[in-house]
Amino acid sequence: MSNSSFPNEFLLLPFADMCELQLLHFGLFLGIYMAALLGNGLIFTAIACDHRLHTPMYFFLLNLALIDLGSISTTVPKAMANSLWDTTAISFFGCATQVFMFVTFVTAEFSLLTIMAYDRYIAICKPLHYGTIMDSRTCVNMAAAAWGSTFLYAVLHTANTFSFPLCQGNALDQFFCEIPQILKLSCSDAYIKEARLIVVSAFLLFVCFVFLVLSYVQIFRVVLRIPSQQGRHKAFSTCLPHLVVVSLFTSTAIFAYLKPPSMSSSSLNLLLAVLYSVVSPTVNPLIYSMRNQELKDAVWKVMNECFSEGINCLS
Repeated sequence: MSNSSFPNEFLLLPFADMCELQLLHFGLFLGIYMAALLGNGLIFTAIACDHRLHTPMYFFLLNLALIDLGSISTTVPKAMANSLWDTTAISFFGCATQVFMFVTFVTAEFSLLTIMAYDRYIAICKPLHYGTIMDSRTCVNMAAAAWGSTFLYAVLHTANTFSFPLCQGNALDQFFCEIPQILKLSCSDAYIKEARLIVVSAFLLFVCFVFLVLSYVQIFRVVLRIPSQQGRHKAFSTCLPHLVVVSLFTSTAIFAYLKPPSMSSSSLNLLLAVLYSVVSPTVNPLIYSMRNQELKDAVWKVMNECFSEGINCLS
């Protein structure tokens, strides 16, 4: 195997060819990125600083905010830099790092959303046992298991992907380093060697997806039996944000990777990638805080304290 099988750099898919449109893309992504940093950063800080929010639901939400920060920071800054400097290149090491980080955060998000569904199931379907089942030690162990398993999975997936020699050039049909696009550049037997890992991954994702569906079927059955309208409204208000986030993330990701080949195009692939890798981490803080007064109050408290400290520093 010659060294020429492994290029020194990859060429990413540009959003536009004209300089003006590239600057427009840079400004748009900059605004989205700052919104994601602000939203997820405020939620992370509010939950960490407010002792009233030190509960299992908010502990997992804090982890989700951290994952969203990492996920969008893996892809967007490089895309902005390429648009600003009118280039599409990314080094081999940079591409491998991007693949590893992206797989880690995306897999961790799906794992955490599954854990959060279990948390809501216990809270609504078994409320008398909630404090016993979801104690602080259990929550920490579940979060640690999610982070640890996704880290090992990302190491395995990244090492396997970049072990194949590339025979089809170095141009990727995506704005960031994505495993399916890299495998398209590899030799003909690469997909066969990758098949085992893909089958295992698909099975685990399917199990998690079935668990999510069954959890919410049980949750809705219990909620609809609640006699008071206020009780049903309160139960739904704690579940609907999570359900919306799960639906947005899973629907776009599943369609992106399982759509028929006849529907595949550079524009559609780009749109779907932006939806699940850029839009989802940005809107998650808004979805979770929209119907949650406790979280909104904590976020406003953090913002007021920061504003007051800023005024004191200037005066």
